[in-house]
Parts: sequence; structure tokens; C-alpha cells
Amino acid sequence: MKARWFTLLTVILCCSACSAPSLRHKKDVNKLLANKDYTAAVAKIESGKNKEYSRRDRVLYYLDSGAVLHDAEQYKESDQRLSQAQDRIEELFTQSVSAHTAQFLVNDLTVSYVPADYEKALTYYYRAMNFLAQHNISDALVEANRAVYFLDQLRGSTGKDNAFVQYFMSLVFESAGRLDDARIARARAEQAFGTAPAFPKPVAGWGEVVLVHSNGVVPLKKTATFQLAWGHVLGYINTHQENTSNVSPQVRNAIYAGALGNSITVAYPVLEDQPYAIAASEVVTAQGQVYNTQLLGNVADEAKQELKDKQTGTLMRAALRAAAKRVAAVQTKNTVSKQSNSSGWGDAAEMFVSFLGALTEKADTRQWFTLPAQLRVTRFYVPPGEQDITLRFKNRFGKIIETYTFEKVPVTAGGRVYLHHRTAK
Repeated sequence: MKARWFTLLTVILCCSACSAPSLRHKKDVNKLLANKDYTAAVAKIESGKNKEYSRRDRVLYYLDSGAVLHDAEQYKESDQRLSQAQDRIEELFTQSVSAHTAQFLVNDLTVSYVPADYEKALTYYYRAMNFLAQHNISDALVEANRAVYFLDQLRGSTGKDNAFVQYFMSLVFESAGRLDDARIARARAEQAFGTAPAFPKPVAGWGEVVLVHSNGVVPLKKTATFQLAWGHVLGYINTHQENTSNVSPQVRNAIYAGALGNSITVAYPVLEDQPYAIAASEVVTAQGQVYNTQLLGNVADEAKQELKDKQTGTLMRAALRAAAKRVAAVQTKNTVSKQSNSSGWGDAAEMFVSFLGALTEKADTRQWFTLPAQLRVTRFYVPPGEQDITLRFKNRFGKIIETYTFEKVPVTAGGRVYLHHRTAK
């Protein structure tokens, strides 16, 4: 028994350095994105590769840098990072028992970050868009197939879907001539949307432009603390027995006995909305036609829902950790007092272990933070030839505050071209 708690102390000491990319790091990168200084943003992420991203967070490094490289139109480099992210995500299906044990004893940062379902789905979108930007429809089609397979599995296991990704992949299927697959993905998208997005009808002899405007920045995770009553701890234990197989009987007994005090302080992740000025966008063609973009992907809302869905499990683990650390402190006190024949040394040992416990109680604030808050889409038709297409950005009052022009976009009769643009202002 004594050895068990000394082992726990060793685990706590080894994991005390566990951390996530800092809020300052995220905000610094976002400022560079707002200024469209993608080269500096990539450099900022690279400089923090080993400082901000631990080995457990390598998938986050791939995701964060992959999205920025995409915004910078470095499509091959972006795809390489996102491919590495997808490979790492597949590896994370087999987590070790010891890692999950540390999650219950130290903090949630002791396990590798597994991206949320909406983050996983968006890796397929980014890779497909990377290939489309390189006029590589065959590899974009591979990502479309992988995306709908992933979403089929997700829908079957959780009932959730991703309307934006389904809709975008239906376009990829159409471009590749896979009309049955396109019809199925479009139906899934419309079911998830609750309605069918309406866009202009085709014009004979003209070509189509699909434009995705990635706007804003996702809310950022930061640490908050609050008090949790032991009565609530009992509720979490009783409700989530199947998730507590790595919790020792001593911890359970201590909680049930109510011997650990009236409440504990819990560190917990919360989302902080990030301000951005652009609220809407519209396209103006060389022929003077105006088309509004539509919000088809609300990434900010998905991030908030994902955090809400995980709230109960996060609180339960935090409560169990507090109990485990308190039991470890008491056990250490008794052991040191007995072995040193001094209650003073025992009290000092208890204080030290309690200090370590508090030091290692950190909120899991990891996220794919370089994602936009919104994915806005429009589809329209223009005559064949090289076309200048202007994207105008509006604030919440409808005033145009910025513009961007895609110059000499090659459009073919009956063809389709994909464009994208990022704003974080």
C-alpha cells in the first residue's frame, strides 16, 4: 500500500510539467492571422513546436500549422501536416491503460489530445481543398470518400453529423462525376442543416465558382476554477461508474465516507469568444452581379457544444483526482510520521504532497485554435474566360470594411472552380 502512494508521487512529479499551448500563444498567432501575415504565423507556431506543444500534443501542432499553411496557399506543405495529423489521430485509438490511469490521478493533460469530432471532420475538408487548389480532383475525391465514411460511422455511433463537410464533399463528388455519391452526401447535408441551401441555378455555357470564406477565429479555451461540493462528487461517481475503472477503492471509500471536507477547487476549461469585425461577405463579379455568402459551417458553435458535451466527464475526473491526491497526502503523512517517528516530518510531507497535487491540477485547454469561427459559402456562375472576382466584407451594420479580389480566375464553360479566402479581422 505504501509503495502504491509513493508510485503516485512519482507519477505526479513526472507529469507536473504537462501543459497545453498557452492562451498567449494562441492570441499572438491570431493577431498575425488578422493581419494576414501567414509567414509570421507559421514561424510563430514553428518556434513553439517544442515549447508550446508537448509530445502528447503533436497532433495539435500538425493541425494548427496545417490550417495556417493552407491560408498561406502553401498547399503541399499544408497537406503534409494534415496527413500527419490524420495518421496520428488513427494511432490514438489505442491509448495505454497507464495513460488513462494518470488522467484520473494527475490531470487530463497526461493523455494525448484526441481532436473533437468536428475537428476530425474538418481535416478532410482542408485536405480536399488543398488538392482542389492544385487542380487534383482525384486526391480530393479520396478525401471526400474518407470524410463521408467517417461521418457515417459518427452518425451511427453518436447520431451527430457535419452538415458543412457533407455539403462540400457532395460538390467534390459532383466534380468527379460521382453523382450518386453526391446525391447521398447532399441529402445527408440537408438533413443535418434542416433545409437545403439555395444558390443560383446554372447558366448554359457559363462556368461555376464555389467560394468558401473562412471568417473569424474560434473561441479560445482558457482555465477557470470553481468550487465543487462533495455531494456533487457522489453524484458523478454514481452516474458514471463505467468511466471510473481506474479509480482505487481507497478513493471511492474516502468520497463515500465524506471524510475529505465539504468542497474542492476544480480547474476547468471555458471558452472565451474572440472579437472579429467581419460579420458577412458578398461576391461581386466582373458583370456586376452580387452574391451573398451563406453561413454553412458554424465552427464556433460546434466548439461550444463539444465542450458542453464533455462537461460532466471533466468534472467527474477532476473530483476523483482531488480525492486521490488528498488520500495520497494523508497516506504519505502517516507513512513518513511512522518511519521518522516524528509527526512534524509527517505534516511537512503532507503539505508537500498537497502542494504537488494543487500544482498538477490543470485544465485541459487544448484545441485546434487556428480554425475559423465561420465557414461561409456561395456558388454562382460567370462567363468562361479569365474572371476578376471581388469578395467584399461587411461589419455587423452592413458597412463594407474591406475587399479582396481574385484576379484572372480561369473559368471554363460547364466547369467548376473552387476558391477560398481567410479573414480573422
